Amino acid sequence: MVLGTIIQAAAVGDEVEAGQAAFFGFMGIASALVFANLGASYGTAKSGVGIASMGVLKPELIFKSIVPVIMAGILGIYGLIISLLIYQKINRDSYTFFEGYKHLASGLCCGLSSLGAGLAIGIVGDAGVRANAQQEAVFVGMILILIFAEALGLYGMIIAIVISQ
Repeated sequence: MVLGTIIQAAAVGDEVEAGQAAFFGFMGIASALVFANLGASYGTAKSGVGIASMGVLKPELIFKSIVPVIMAGILGIYGLIISLLIYQKINRDSYTFFEGYKHLASGLCCGLSSLGAGLAIGIVGDAGVRANAQQEAVFVGMILILIFAEALGLYGMIIAIVISQ
């Protein structure tokens, strides 16, 4: 009878441990998605303000200046991809704290990298489209800077994929 109680308590303990460990995995999911979307929304909003301001002076350049908004939106997709990858690996029965910490680190890596990239894209996009309205030769330089800013989010996503495996 005592042995049965000990075995039952150990089984419940493992189940509780798996549930507690899954908390960290779900926090990784939330971190990836929330921070990536914060970066995407900031980049979109900040660049959109610049486009609206520039569009008053030169409406013919609006479609050419939409590039920063597109690049900012891609950051949200990075967070979505990592969130789905992490979610597929969470198992109710055999999820360990190591996996939970690993998935939390993965989500933070992608999310915070995308947040930083979104801040850079927003600032460069705003200033770049305004400068492009005054001098069209600035466009190529703006695109190059935006590519390097976007790469920061991509680097975070690649490392997040590696960590989550």
